[in-house]
Amino acid sequence: MFSTINVIFYPKKRKSSKSELVPIYARITLDSKRAEFSTGKQVNPLKWDANTGRLRGKTPETLVLNRFFDTLKNKCVTIYDDLVRNEEHVDAETVKNVFLGKGQKQYMILEIFQDHNDEMESLVGKEFSKGTLQRYKATYKHISDYIRYKYKKRDLPLKKLDYEFITGFDYFLKSQKSCSHNTSTKYIVNFKKIIRIAYANQWIERDPFFHWSASWKHKEREFLTHQELESMLKQEFEFERLDTVRDMFLFCCYTGLAFADIEKLTKNDLVKDIKGNKWIKTKRKKTKVLSSIPLLSIPEAIIEKYKEHPRVIEKKTLLPVYTNQRTNSYLKEIATACMIKKTLTTHLARHTFATTVTLSNGVPIESVSKMLGHTSLKTTQIYAKVLDSKISDDMEKLKNDPALLEFAKSI
Repeated sequence: MFSTINVIFYPKKRKSSKSELVPIYARITLDSKRAEFSTGKQVNPLKWDANTGRLRGKTPETLVLNRFFDTLKNKCVTIYDDLVRNEEHVDAETVKNVFLGKGQKQYMILEIFQDHNDEMESLVGKEFSKGTLQRYKATYKHISDYIRYKYKKRDLPLKKLDYEFITGFDYFLKSQKSCSHNTSTKYIVNFKKIIRIAYANQWIERDPFFHWSASWKHKEREFLTHQELESMLKQEFEFERLDTVRDMFLFCCYTGLAFADIEKLTKNDLVKDIKGNKWIKTKRKKTKVLSSIPLLSIPEAIIEKYKEHPRVIEKKTLLPVYTNQRTNSYLKEIATACMIKKTLTTHLARHTFATTVTLSNGVPIESVSKMLGHTSLKTTQIYAKVLDSKISDDMEKLKNDPALLEFAKSI
């Protein structure tokens, strides 16, 4: 048998007060037991109707106050219903304490974010990569800096998070941290994951990201042309480190593997098909999706070149790979030596494989997607723009064909 909750409001006179206004209290009655608390509102007692527990009149101020009392009552009833539904102990004092937030854990934004990062760190190498953890740590720092900048506090209660906080954070990243639109969006998407976890755990009553959606600006992806690849292949270097890094970069260009994937390649990733052709079959470190890539002559020659290298023997890998940071640093020197004006990065090699090495040579996009280890064909379609440039080049050659030019003159 369920009890009935009753919430009424009444003015409480203060003996020592000289004010004409009196505070309004709420009284919760449940199973003949009462709990009272101040509503934080004050009214003229002459306008108070004791029978209805409301103010008399229809002035705007009166209507606002009466709506406030109705809302407060509804919240108390909702709290009671939730406690009963969850089969928890419920009495007037409990409803009052829940309404006032007493005895409830107050979740803080940075606190739950740090807990998430700690859990992620314990799973690095199992479910997450170091790079993923680093991105969430960077997002945490930006959120921390934003709270100090905007709110002048070290942390903020989770319940204070709203749409204004999100849009303000976006502006902060662009104006104070000089982030591009897409970089700013990436940080907000990371933060959104944390808040969605909090929402799923019912630590907040509503999803502040309900009206927010990620928008991305199209960014042209650079890649090397056939001429630039040939220039790099023929270039001779005085320093061994540049020669090695150039070879690692070319290996990525002709396999489509990301830097993190060639770093972990071993002999076990090399297999032969029934025709005796060599393949690289390895799971991508980022997505755990299998990449199946026929081994072309250039990457095969690079593997052969370094099979006796000390680091290869020591680590039992296929290639002597430097750190990503050092590799990108040396690639700048390589670009200068090869007179390549593009910014060389390890990831640009992956773009080169998708465009110059495969799609522009007529390899079907479905095959390219499988070799790249993409989980969606839409991701691979980003690179299909190279086909337009190839068509343009091919048509340019056709325009200058002597036979066609001669025929055109005769018309």
